[in-house]
Amino acid sequence: MTKEEKRINDVDKRVDNLETKFEMFMRAQDERFNVFMQRQNEMATDIRELRQDMKDMQKDFYSKMDNMDSKIDGIGKHVQNLTVAAMVGVDTSVIAVVVMVGTMVYTILTH
Repeated sequence: MTKEEKRINDVDKRVDNLETKFEMFMRAQDERFNVFMQRQNEMATDIRELRQDMKDMQKDFYSKMDNMDSKIDGIGKHVQNLTVAAMVGVDTSVIAVVVMVGTMVYTILTH
């Protein structure tokens, strides 16, 4: 072999070596990228699940609030009924006192 043939073989070996290293590097990059994409997909799935959980929690909260509103409305109606009953009771007491006073006045005036 001549000197030039040795150089060409040397260059060929170096090129083959560089191509091999480049392929290994690209495989490693592909693996890193795949891992990155897998993590991204997992995070996106987790975010979707969290958003759904938040929506479910909001629905539960609003249903509980609606339930409380209906209970408060019921309490308000009950308070109204008690107020009306108390007013009727007071009015009845006043009427009873007036009747008693009228009866006493009538009794005193008739004797």
